[in-house]
Amino acid sequence: MATVPRTDNLALSAIALFLDIDGTLLEIAAAPRSVSVSGELRERLRALFLAAGGALALVSGRAIADIDGLFAPLTLPAAGLHGFERRTVSGAYCRRSPPSPAALEAAREAMLHLARRHPGLFVEDKQFALALHYRGAPQLEDTVLEAMKGIAANVVEDLELQRGKMVVELRPAGTTKAEALAAFLAEAPFAGRLPIFIGDDLTDEPAFELVNSLQGISVVVSPARPSAARKRLPDVTAVQAWLAQLQADPAAALQRLAALEGASSARDDSSRVVSAAARLRSSA
Repeated sequence: MATVPRTDNLALSAIALFLDIDGTLLEIAAAPRSVSVSGELRERLRALFLAAGGALALVSGRAIADIDGLFAPLTLPAAGLHGFERRTVSGAYCRRSPPSPAALEAAREAMLHLARRHPGLFVEDKQFALALHYRGAPQLEDTVLEAMKGIAANVVEDLELQRGKMVVELRPAGTTKAEALAAFLAEAPFAGRLPIFIGDDLTDEPAFELVNSLQGISVVVSPARPSAARKRLPDVTAVQAWLAQLQADPAAALQRLAALEGASSARDDSSRVVSAAARLRSSA
């Protein structure tokens, strides 16, 4: 039997860490603007970003402007609107071609009309994407899904349907969080490191699949839901506790992550972490 490599001296410089926000770093609220970031979490992310040499990015369905407002004054590398827009470590901003204004306006009006007819529904306008939240009226899930399918059919060339936790979204067609991760991993300081992505929702599944294909570590934040992720943390509290451990003792935190419940063996994941560290040291 092969010996499991030691990770006693493993540093944050071996990993590229990608974090979803809502449902992962923060509890999901009744309305997106109802959430807040504690000073402790903000400072922890800042410390991890610096210790990792900048290889930490937020990857969210929120717009980057919204992310910045939420975490201010902290500004991190980020991907917004499910990969539609991205900001690099250097601060360079890029985005894909936006949906047509006509498609956005048509979808917006139809969604607002639906929300006016059914109290408890809330339309979130993200400029280049639109989300209909039904957390305030969960009994309307079937009604919302059917209506949103009809709206999406009329703007299919520009926008596509995306389900989430108590929300149905129309996002720019062809964009995924996996694309954003791939772009980050092609550039410094993320390139050549072990990718770790932690997310909770259906929008995170393409990113899980990408990380798996790169022999990284994918983690779903859920006690039980089916996922392509190979590892599992039960809730936001567990994610925040792991980040605290990562700041205090990276080697122990990464060993713990490798040993989490999932399809991959702890031995395989520990080996990948150590191999990434070895590659980094040899290229230094």
